[in-house]
Amino acid sequence: VRVPVPGTDLHLRPIAEADTPLDYPAVMGSRARLWEIFGPAWGWPPETMTYEQDRVDLLRHEKEIAAHQSFNYALLDEPETAILGCVYIDPPERTGSDAEVSWWVVDNLVDSDAERALDALVPQWIAAHWPFHQPRYLGRTITWHDWLALPRLD
Repeated sequence: VRVPVPGTDLHLRPIAEADTPLDYPAVMGSRARLWEIFGPAWGWPPETMTYEQDRVDLLRHEKEIAAHQSFNYALLDEPETAILGCVYIDPPERTGSDAEVSWWVVDNLVDSDAERALDALVPQWIAAHWPFHQPRYLGRTITWHDWLALPRLD
């Protein structure tokens, strides 16, 4: 449940509704860049997202995790006083994979050693600990634009 990010004092763990006080400032503090990444595909995070909307979103993620439908891991500092990003492991929406994985870090970690460590960790972790045969890394091994052009699964 807790995944250390090698070479850092950061770790991943499943996100929960109780993380809203940490998640909301992380998301909204990096909202413009996150919208450039996720907006066209997910419509997230909207400019007008409220704290309550974020809480409801995290509750949905928490329920999906409990039901093993999809997984959202928060990237946290050691004392868990800040969310610094997220990793999403979702069932495929488009043809050609058995999982769709994406992730982000807050603006002040872009191009940092921490981001590079997370970028290295995620594919290794998925390969070693998840039961997927053809995971797709959105924005990494395929552009979001190319992913959106793939046929949707029915």
